[in-house]
Amino acid sequence: MSSTISVTPLTGSIGAEIGGVDLAVPLSNSQAAEVHAAFLEHHVIFFRDQDLSEPDRQKAAARLFGEPVAIPFVKSLADHPEIIDIVKEPEDVGKYNFGGNWHTDTTFLETPALGALLYALEVPSRGGDTLFADMSAAYDTLSDGLKSTLNGLRALHTGKRSYGSQSKFQGGKNQSVSMQIDATEEGDKLVSHPVVRTHPETGRKSLFLNPNYTVSFDGWTEAESKPLLDFLHAHAIRDEFICRFRWDAGSVAVWDNRCTMHRAVNDYEGMRRHVRRVTLDGDRPH
Repeated sequence: MSSTISVTPLTGSIGAEIGGVDLAVPLSNSQAAEVHAAFLEHHVIFFRDQDLSEPDRQKAAARLFGEPVAIPFVKSLADHPEIIDIVKEPEDVGKYNFGGNWHTDTTFLETPALGALLYALEVPSRGGDTLFADMSAAYDTLSDGLKSTLNGLRALHTGKRSYGSQSKFQGGKNQSVSMQIDATEEGDKLVSHPVVRTHPETGRKSLFLNPNYTVSFDGWTEAESKPLLDFLHAHAIRDEFICRFRWDAGSVAVWDNRCTMHRAVNDYEGMRRHVRRVTLDGDRPH
């Protein structure tokens, strides 16, 4: 049977736009398989002109990729603990932009998210793009010597910079007037993950570090860790590993959190942006 969807790669490394799919209705088995295969191959996939404004419809679409799960610290949508509204209002000028640092979601947890489905309800007339980085390509292009070193290391992750007792959001600072972020001492906890993660579905290796949540190598001081972490973070966001997505209302992005980083660009001060995220339950990295 011929394919009923189109897959258009956006770069030489990461990202593809999917056509011929209406995520608001159940997909056929063959369509679902093709979409999931594209997700695994391209790490982040995009859909245009979708209607997932009903929360149950968005969660049903997310189940094509994994099981929706609630996350800590960010207030969820009423009656839908698996969904968070990410909103920047016109009056939020000068505040930190939620998701504005390069990061991989929830690596401060023992079982970080598998991925997420993000749906745009309202976007600014310009700006507000999201960048995605291919952490598999970043690993593949390292020297054999550095790969050998990294394969034996673990790193410590924490939410303290965003959600901890002294974080950027502590006491209500920086958050949008339309969001509630509960920064507490719970965010200060440390968790250890391998520096190089093997993807549980593809078997491909990728770097599993990010500048927002990774603070040091396990067993190293922060000062000892910083030079190598800085190099790896800079290496991971080289131009050839990046795709940039321009949102329209009705656009959808689904990313594989096991092999990507992403960053929301804050270049639309004084305008409104409202996107809605379903987070997908993950497993312990290996």
